[in-house]
Amino acid sequence: MSAVVLGWSLLAAQLMLALAMGCATLRVLLGPRAQDRVLALDTLYVNAAMLLLVFGIRTGTTHYFEAALLITLLGFVATAALSKFLMRGEVIE
Repeated sequence: MSAVVLGWSLLAAQLMLALAMGCATLRVLLGPRAQDRVLALDTLYVNAAMLLLVFGIRTGTTHYFEAALLITLLGFVATAALSKFLMRGEVIE
């Protein structure tokens, strides 16, 4: 019974994360300001990392966990660079 509950909860988590990624994509496309788009990209990469973690739990392999770590590291750097660009107009001083 525990495996059945885990399987259904992982499926529900995947569906909800896919829905959240769809909402974030919509905000990226329709965001009225650049700040909204940056926040939506931040949300999008966090949701993508969580979706990879759920896939990793479902399959039991570690490759998805490494990919999620790489996505979060690159996403943080991209968010910091975009935020600095929006505040100052340049990334490298």
